[in-house]
Amino acid sequence: MALPVRTNLKQLFSFIQKFNSSKRFLCAGARTANKEPSGSERVFSGIQPTGVPHLGNYLGALENWVALQDQYPSVLYSIVDLHSITLPQEPAQLRTNIVDMAASLLACGIDPERAILFQQSQVSEHTELSWIISCLTSMPRLRHLPQWKMKSKQKNEGSVGLYTYPVLQTADILLYKSTHVPVGEDQIQHLELAQDLARIFNSRYGDLFPEPAALLSSTRKVKSLRDPSAKMSKSDSQTMATITITDSPDDIALKVRRAVTDFTSEVSFDPETRPGVSNLVTIHSAMAKISVEEAVAQARGLDTGAYKRLVTEAVIQRLTPIREEIERLRSDRAYLEGVLAQGTRRARELAAPVLKEVRQRVGFC
Repeated sequence: MALPVRTNLKQLFSFIQKFNSSKRFLCAGARTANKEPSGSERVFSGIQPTGVPHLGNYLGALENWVALQDQYPSVLYSIVDLHSITLPQEPAQLRTNIVDMAASLLACGIDPERAILFQQSQVSEHTELSWIISCLTSMPRLRHLPQWKMKSKQKNEGSVGLYTYPVLQTADILLYKSTHVPVGEDQIQHLELAQDLARIFNSRYGDLFPEPAALLSSTRKVKSLRDPSAKMSKSDSQTMATITITDSPDDIALKVRRAVTDFTSEVSFDPETRPGVSNLVTIHSAMAKISVEEAVAQARGLDTGAYKRLVTEAVIQRLTPIREEIERLRSDRAYLEGVLAQGTRRARELAAPVLKEVRQRVGFC
């Protein structure tokens, strides 16, 4: 009976670690939200160029990114194409996806005058800093990160890049001496790695990097329209499961109409027992910019079929101007490339002196 006991203790210890980590970051996020930003604070975040963002990306990240431009004095958003090649990419499609992502971010409200928007691979300091801090990172530390466990199981054997990309994420953050990083709960442990590596570098070479704090979004996760137990995802094989921000009104109406609900016609918000209907309420409240309680009140007297039409109207109203702006921007590729080139120059102006200091402290010069 000793083996099961040890296994259970190990599982319990793992659970306690995860709980304490989440609790610490949730508290940090709450403190950050109530704190008035100072002039030295800087936000960094990145998004992979893996196709047009979907509704979950927009509500979970991009809407928050736009708001942060008004809340912090220095904001950087990177299209992280180096991260994207941890999975095979067709080169021509990747080039198109990078420009399309730039168009999507601009159309959602990212202002290249208030934020630095740039392509990660064009700032070579990212990769050099990543190598330096990878030499301060233990293999067991990376092995215990949840994304590696999940993705390596899916692939049977993951690539070295997939294994070490959290170190590159850390380099992305530290390179700009970022003080805050907007993250979802599934990225908390990766940000914890960035904090640990900042401490390790500072301990060995002298204080240089701030320990970045989490900015946790208050937006609820948007679930798949076909399987409300899973997150909405670009990689979902079911086309009816995901609303992209470039979907036409007819596409949106069809996808919402076919969204999984249940056999109760009345609309209520109970994610545990009614996940499908609750997902629609979440989408409605977020897109209409009303509370969940107000969304449920607006649904009073409607069955789920009629409520789906209300949800459809809210989604179309918010996404139509974004879709039209993306189409306009896509027709001016030179402008998009110019925005990214300008962002690259501004990013390198910040990154180069930091890497120079790192190189000097490490002993390269």
